[in-house]
Amino acid sequence: MKIKPKNKISLIEAALGKRPFDLVIKNVKMLNSFTGEIYPAEIGIFDGFIAYINSDPDSIKSEQEILHGEKEYDGKGMYLIPGLIDTHIHIESTMMTPRNFAKAVIPWGTTTVITDPHEVANVAGIEGIKYMLESSEDVPMHQFILSPSCVPSVPGFENAGATFNAEEISEIMDMDRVLGLAEVMDFLGVMYASPRMMSILDKVEEKGGFIQGHAPQLRGRGLSAYLCGGPKSDHENYSGEEAREKLRLGMNIDARESSLVKNIGEVISAVKDFKFHSNLSFCTDDREPEDILSEGHMNFVLMEGIKAGLDPIDAIICATLNAAREIGIENLGAIAPGYVANLVIVPSLTELKAEAVFFEGKLVAENQKMIINIPEKKLPQEHINTMYVNKIETSDFRIKAPIMQGTIPVNVITYISYESPITSFVVEELPVKNGYIDITGIDDLKYVAVINRHKGHDKMSLGIVRGFGTNVGTVASTVSHDCHNLTIVYSNPEEAYAAAQGLIDCGGGISCALNGKLLDILPLPVFGLMSTLECSELKETITHMKESLRNLGLSGKNPLLRIATLCLPVIPEARITDMGLVSVLEQKFKPLFAEK
Repeated sequence: MKIKPKNKISLIEAALGKRPFDLVIKNVKMLNSFTGEIYPAEIGIFDGFIAYINSDPDSIKSEQEILHGEKEYDGKGMYLIPGLIDTHIHIESTMMTPRNFAKAVIPWGTTTVITDPHEVANVAGIEGIKYMLESSEDVPMHQFILSPSCVPSVPGFENAGATFNAEEISEIMDMDRVLGLAEVMDFLGVMYASPRMMSILDKVEEKGGFIQGHAPQLRGRGLSAYLCGGPKSDHENYSGEEAREKLRLGMNIDARESSLVKNIGEVISAVKDFKFHSNLSFCTDDREPEDILSEGHMNFVLMEGIKAGLDPIDAIICATLNAAREIGIENLGAIAPGYVANLVIVPSLTELKAEAVFFEGKLVAENQKMIINIPEKKLPQEHINTMYVNKIETSDFRIKAPIMQGTIPVNVITYISYESPITSFVVEELPVKNGYIDITGIDDLKYVAVINRHKGHDKMSLGIVRGFGTNVGTVASTVSHDCHNLTIVYSNPEEAYAAAQGLIDCGGGISCALNGKLLDILPLPVFGLMSTLECSELKETITHMKESLRNLGLSGKNPLLRIATLCLPVIPEARITDMGLVSVLEQKFKPLFAEK
């Protein structure tokens, strides 16, 4: 794919000096993404594209040329780099609408994101994707979309608000700004050539789209089979050895530093000594407002990569030219004639705090602040309550046992640590009183409930979890990847009811309860995933909720998202969906009560 100028002939004429430049950026040290060189340059920009670069890196010019434009910008001797590209993000996971997300990240130097709207697609289907496109129209950044591949993430093991097959994928692929297929999480469906996945992959390849991967801990023959199926990239790398193997097999690695999972140090430490890094890029995946406001966006991810030992120039090339090539955009990610004029001026190649950000040749941010207005755009989808839950009762949250008294073996979802999302099933003997499981007073055990919240479904499952992290109280959330059903981790039925009903009433979000009563709530009324608040306002609400969760015992930097992956049946090994307990690697349901 190539981003086309409005008038190629006029751009050519500007390059030849027959037309004046719209903008000339002067007095900068330009990073050449093709050679890794840095040298003084002036950049002539016409109609959003780079037309001409005035430079003399080999000191061979006899006369010094000076460029002039209708506008000129003095870079004050700082570095000029391409605009940063995030190769994989779910904008919904920032809890901001696409417009407010743009306002938050552009000042940090992010000018392009490749977003997978599968969160909103799992709630609202194709209408949700249309919302993401409409909301991001006319913002001063590229928000390219990949069609969600797994709605639901694992068919047959959970119920979402929509189901995407090849027909739906084809319809989405024909929409504006859609580049290909988003993270193919159903790696088993690819490995074993399921008819559904094969038809989807074939349709995307037929249309010439990019296929993004998702293959956590997949190695050896399984990984080779997955690559033969078509996916080209992966951000799910939990070890350096995993990243090294995937790079050796020609896979693009999107080193990730999200608000929930931080893999940069492990990945970069393992691959930094490779001679070539052409298949290495960076992504954020899920990044929340507090982190964006305090640390930044892609600039922070790059700085973490540099701290891990990657050369600063290599890091910038990974987040610009490598990223553009990965997603198949020919004229993005570098400073060269015919390339889109997405540019960032930074005082240092290691700090990467943007002094100026240009999008399509226009100055849009200075000193980490937007200097142009992104007008508010109210859309009707933002005012629809998507919590289609039948009436619930306190008694719904009690787990009935097949015996009246004594103990019974239970398959307990068990976290390997308080920081990791990885879980396993451990059989434990739990007490039964009056016909119901009773874990009162047992340290570190909680009940868990998943209630389907989508039209046409009336399902609820119950289980037990160990190592979730709360000491007391209850946590509930509709931010529950990827089907985003209503998930509650609770101490007693009264608290579960209070936390769940609070979210049903407000349209979704995150809530917590204590002593049988609702304690705090973070409303996310846009599809139960996003708020219409801008980043700084939303951050305050999120911060308050984090403190409430910490008071319940959730530790770690981000207690907000602890619950987010408990229902995701593509992360090993033990999960729970609205349909029951799921053994991820075996791809089968697990009974709540274990065999003796």
